[in-house]
Amino acid sequence: MLLAIDCGNTNTVFSIWDGTEFVATWRTSTEWQRTADQYYVWLSTLMTMRGIEAEIDEMIVSSTVPRVVFNLRVLGDRYFNCRPLVVGKPDCRLPVTPRVDAGTQVGPDRLVNTVGAWDRHGGDLVVVDFGTATTFDVVDTDGAYVGGVISPGVNLSLEALHQAAAALPHVDVSKPEKVIGTNTVACMQSGIFWGYVGLVRGICDRIRTERDRSMRVIGTGGLAPLFAQGDMLFDDIEEDLTMHGLTVIHRYNKETA
Repeated sequence: MLLAIDCGNTNTVFSIWDGTEFVATWRTSTEWQRTADQYYVWLSTLMTMRGIEAEIDEMIVSSTVPRVVFNLRVLGDRYFNCRPLVVGKPDCRLPVTPRVDAGTQVGPDRLVNTVGAWDRHGGDLVVVDFGTATTFDVVDTDGAYVGGVISPGVNLSLEALHQAAAALPHVDVSKPEKVIGTNTVACMQSGIFWGYVGLVRGICDRIRTERDRSMRVIGTGGLAPLFAQGDMLFDDIEEDLTMHGLTVIHRYNKETA
């Protein structure tokens, strides 16, 4: 059994892969202070509650928070008797090497999304990931990551607006019935929803123009289904793209070891 872990700036996802499908998936907040022992107690308790008797003997980790990786490695060494494969480290190979400026360190989450999207959809893609940041990853014809765009995340923008303007409340992200709001909350929801629809469409159109070719747009991340309601932004929605990418990278490293 493979334990795949995607550690983002806000949340960390743990999934158990049996070689064919994900047996279970759990999410927790990302906290670099959490020890290997705490991870194990939390994970083993959830497995027991679900009646899962998986013998985990392999791990792969993607983390945008470097300080978390140490304790996840200890988790593998201490409780599963395995050395986790960490995306972005020299011993973790990718099917296709990224083509970016020399010395550039590409976020592991972006590499994993690229691999997962290419495996499912082929090349010439733009992967839009709604996370703490909203990222656009450009996947070349051969599956190489060739750059992209980073913009503030939806919830991050809402929180900044709420904190910077004392008169503006905190609001939930939703699709408003009308563009023109007739109260403060409706105005804010319209600005966020249609503002990000315009952001995604505008950036993807510019990427297509710059690449001078047709590019399929793949949406992922928790808010992707919501924003998919705005003007047909995406060709496909992939809810488990990152976790799928981790399994592809793990398989590739086993096959090429």
